[in-house]
Amino acid sequence: MKHTWRWFGPIDKVTVRDAAQAGAEGIVSALHHIPTGLVWPLEEIRQRHAEIEAGGLVWDVVESVPVSEDIKTQTGDWRAHISAWQESLRRLSQTGIRTVCYNFMPILDWTRTDLRWETRHGAKAMRFDLADFVAFDIHILKRPGAAADYTSEQADAAARSFAQMDDARIAALGKNIGAGLPGSADGYSLDQLLEKLRSYHGLDAARLKSNLVDFLSEVVPVAEEVGINICAHPDDPPWPLLGLPRILSTADDYAHMLEAVDSRNNGVTLCTGSLGARQDNDLPAIATRFASRIHFVHLRNVTRDTDSLPCSFFEDEHLEGGTDMVAVIAALLKEEQRRRDAGLADHRIPMRPDHGQEILDDLNRGAQPGYPAIGRLKGLAELRGIERALSHPQFGLN
Repeated sequence: MKHTWRWFGPIDKVTVRDAAQAGAEGIVSALHHIPTGLVWPLEEIRQRHAEIEAGGLVWDVVESVPVSEDIKTQTGDWRAHISAWQESLRRLSQTGIRTVCYNFMPILDWTRTDLRWETRHGAKAMRFDLADFVAFDIHILKRPGAAADYTSEQADAAARSFAQMDDARIAALGKNIGAGLPGSADGYSLDQLLEKLRSYHGLDAARLKSNLVDFLSEVVPVAEEVGINICAHPDDPPWPLLGLPRILSTADDYAHMLEAVDSRNNGVTLCTGSLGARQDNDLPAIATRFASRIHFVHLRNVTRDTDSLPCSFFEDEHLEGGTDMVAVIAALLKEEQRRRDAGLADHRIPMRPDHGQEILDDLNRGAQPGYPAIGRLKGLAELRGIERALSHPQFGLN
């Protein structure tokens, strides 16, 4: 695989040179400052390439070209936003980009209640606490009808959690849950979030799936034309939140998307952490099933408090947690071998060590939550070690 590293641009406290020293070969980045729905200016794309190359690496993957809420709901300026998405693909292709990741999660991107939760050995990790999230929904956001979405046990646990919260915790919870895309300046106040939720009133999972297929039917032909693989990131966490449907949470969800728009350029971002928050997602099996359509990989691990759905979980070390990382990497290496044998130019699958615990000097650096330097360096080293061992001639995956 090609080892890449997410970089949020010049504002990132972890530099491109840091990434190179950690062992990365390429960078995953985006133009986070460009408002959603607008065409990415070619000069800005070239500037980002130059910034990355000045650090000694190259820009390999775009994560993400955001999909607007208008597109997801097919309201407002959704047709103009699709045209802008298409044009951004054309411009990215002109500069050599061949992989573009995106997600189709309504309103919220990855959602956590704690961004720096302390682990057993003092590291800081991101966590989703179900009781805290339900407390936010019912008692802080006060979403109409929220209580009906939870069991009595979940509601009772949320009430106990809320009773123990001080003003600082309440404010932090709202900020954590209402955050926008990582690296962006977007985010929602409670009133703004409620207003956004109203825009999804009456839109169920079937309709959202249909809107995703409509979006792909428009953008995949452009991706084919310009030689870009677009790849959908799974829901994180992979279940409905705040009454919103989630439609890329299981293998069956991905099968529907890939069959509906059956093009190799329409593919998967395999995120083992997002999908791994569900006990019923078998990650090695998913990697094998969709191998030919996997264009980008996020390798990380989560530990669930329970196997119920939904559940609490935290971002564990890369080789811990519920996902058999060795088996996943073996499946990906087997697919790379198949692509090499077929003579495919894109036989190397870009992967990055996704998220990471803050350890050692990370604890003082104040980097983007989930994206510390040393925690990701450790994860990348562990993942590279597995790949190097499995690629040894003795195992036949070289």
